[in-house]
Amino acid sequence: MRRDKRQIQTAVLGSADSEEPLVLPLEAIELDAFRSFHEHDSFWCGLLLGGCGGQLTTKLYTDRVCHFAHHAGPDGQPHVCGRRARSVNSADHLYVKSAATAWLSSRGTRAAIDFAQPDANPLGSVVDIRLAHKKLRVHLDQSVAPQWDGEHEPVLGVSVPVDHDTLIRRWYVNRIRLDSDGTSRRVRIGTEAFARPTEWFALDECEMTERGLSTPAVERIVQSRSTPPPTLRATRTDRKQPDARTRAHVLFRRIEEARLVGAVVVVARVSHTLETLEGADQETQAQINTVLEDATVWLQKQAVARQEMFFRLSDAAAGGDVQETRGLLAHVNAIAAHDRTDTETQTAAAAATFLAGALREQEETARRLNAAAEAKEEARRRTAWEKANAVARVRTTLRTLRRNGRTMLGTEKRRKVAMLTDLADKVGDQLTRSEINQIKAWKVRVQRERKPAPVLPVQRNPDPERSPKPDRDRNTDTGQQGEVRLHQQVARADWYSETCPRCYARSGKPCDNDDRVGPGRTRQLPHDERLRRIRLRSSRQPREKRPRREKGSE
Repeated sequence: MRRDKRQIQTAVLGSADSEEPLVLPLEAIELDAFRSFHEHDSFWCGLLLGGCGGQLTTKLYTDRVCHFAHHAGPDGQPHVCGRRARSVNSADHLYVKSAATAWLSSRGTRAAIDFAQPDANPLGSVVDIRLAHKKLRVHLDQSVAPQWDGEHEPVLGVSVPVDHDTLIRRWYVNRIRLDSDGTSRRVRIGTEAFARPTEWFALDECEMTERGLSTPAVERIVQSRSTPPPTLRATRTDRKQPDARTRAHVLFRRIEEARLVGAVVVVARVSHTLETLEGADQETQAQINTVLEDATVWLQKQAVARQEMFFRLSDAAAGGDVQETRGLLAHVNAIAAHDRTDTETQTAAAAATFLAGALREQEETARRLNAAAEAKEEARRRTAWEKANAVARVRTTLRTLRRNGRTMLGTEKRRKVAMLTDLADKVGDQLTRSEINQIKAWKVRVQRERKPAPVLPVQRNPDPERSPKPDRDRNTDTGQQGEVRLHQQVARADWYSETCPRCYARSGKPCDNDDRVGPGRTRQLPHDERLRRIRLRSSRQPREKRPRREKGSE
């Protein structure tokens, strides 16, 4: 499972199956107060939020947004959670249930409230409220399309679209929104009508009636559209009715407005009203006929455009064009949701099914790509960690050999050098040149120690009281009995003036007795490699010229 790196802004209190949500403050100063208030509370990645049920902690930052976070796993690795909704509005369905329960209880009404998941849609998209005489379905997002002729009265979130024909046919549509209020969310109910802005009200200002959810705006709309009682019309016979010309011009304007917004239903209804209008004079009737002819032509064009739009929608869905299908389906639902034929209904349903399948396929593809990218990144991090650990082991082992290599058992020394060799093959690009040379030197030294030591006489220290006799048989010239030995070619005072390139004995220190010459831990004579380096350095340095003595200067 891939690790979602989006910040978690909501949680539940007390336990994983709790229904008590809360929102974390985004600012550091507010989070301090939040922590003090909830000092003895626990926060959870709630199951009703689509979470894993794990416990959460709070993360305070001054340079970015504060958020909830999971505790690390037992292995120290970040916790992986499959929760999809993590933003501030991810717990809105819990806030809706809590607010609806309190609102209905204050009016002595009980209701069953649950989180429906029609067609396996995400948890929290829909909240069903079932009362004794009415059912409401709250659509918080666009995952589930509202059913206007179903058993539930739709209440739409602010992101759920509605077409003009539906507003005209139903008179109004109720909406819902949630506003942040500290660490909570406050529910507001709105009423949207055709050509009118949405009016918003507090939940306490609303009521449940036989008609359904009612706001003050709903009451005004229903009252303005209700037909007055017959007795009221009978008592007002003195009111002057508008003449046919005035009524016709009003209907003309309504047709023009409806055509501007593409309201086919309104144009058809007003056209029918104009056809049945009585009492019009000859001039007005001629205008009515002209308007009706234009309206008929417009309706015919709309019918052709509607048919063409459904054909295009069918072709786009059959051809697998997701973008084209999505745009056409939204357009069809907006302007052609009324009076659909069976073929049109099947076309729209097939397009919706295709889009749902394409969406699932896209999500699965994105999930696989993210999982592959996460696995690749995890492998890269693990490789980097292993290399860093190997480099640290190499350096630790080299320090151990430098300090204890003289007294270390041969088997242990060989084991460590073998380990150094294996690690150097893996992380050679991470080591310095000096470390690589040290590893090579230790390999050579171990191989040399494994060879049987030559049987040589024990070197004796020269008697300081006896002056050495000159070796008359040896000649310093080549071609005689032998060459001058290397240690005799370097002044004794310079024997230890350089670091030994073989045993890495520092300047001023004798060489290690790694080839077992003599009984001591150090050699009586320096290694040949050390002497050669000193002799080479001496040969490169120019000799100082002594001033010539002049005769008679003494």
